[in-house]
Amino acid sequence: MKSVSIVTGASSGIGRATALRFARDFGGVVLVARDGERLAEVAEQVRAIGAEPLVLELDLSASKAAETIVSATMARFGRIDALVNIAGAVPGIDVFQMTDEQWAAGMELKFHGARRLTIHAWDALKASTGAVVFVSGTAAINPKPGAAAVGAINAAIEALAKAFAERGVEDGVQVNSVSPGAIITSRRVGMLEKAAAAKGVTLEQAKQSFLAQAGIRRFGEPEEIAELMAFMVSQKAKWMTGSVVRFDGGEVKSV
Repeated sequence: MKSVSIVTGASSGIGRATALRFARDFGGVVLVARDGERLAEVAEQVRAIGAEPLVLELDLSASKAAETIVSATMARFGRIDALVNIAGAVPGIDVFQMTDEQWAAGMELKFHGARRLTIHAWDALKASTGAVVFVSGTAAINPKPGAAAVGAINAAIEALAKAFAERGVEDGVQVNSVSPGAIITSRRVGMLEKAAAAKGVTLEQAKQSFLAQAGIRRFGEPEEIAELMAFMVSQKAKWMTGSVVRFDGGEVKSV
């Protein structure tokens, strides 16, 4: 076995693209998500590339999910070389309307799910001098009232990654985070369709309106984020740790 990566949120969007990209470089890819049907489809695509998938249909908000993922990975492959924490779509709800339960659910899935999984995988990552990538988003430094939880949780993710990176310097584990901008995923299309219906415009008009407001020329592609993360866990980026990479087409204007 050449090497092994764990990719959460692997059933669609950036997670799916990352799993397929990593399949080219890793002998084994662990696919984690809640949608078993979609995971099975991604697993077939991984096999077609020539890599070996391990499919784990799990909800990372469950307290024992991280332990299960690491145990299953070590039992199957005996090692972990990279962990990519992607899972955790947080609903865009107005800060005045979001309930305590909704806040807790968002934190439990995206923040605590990634935190627990990184901790459980740490010893194996130390043994392989491996790498961890957290995925946040531009709302971490450009929050909006209608997406308060998205911004707060993404900011927390970036702080968490920094803390792990400090320990990683001692333990030989490389830790970074990626902050994608507006990526054209099925979830993004659904949001744009809802906006188009509310405004009585076409989907294309809704897309152009969003791009104009964000100050960017186009949406990003999941494969572009996956390519960046493949570099970040490679030997070429070994001196890179504790970094937050903004990959957003120029959406964030601040320095």
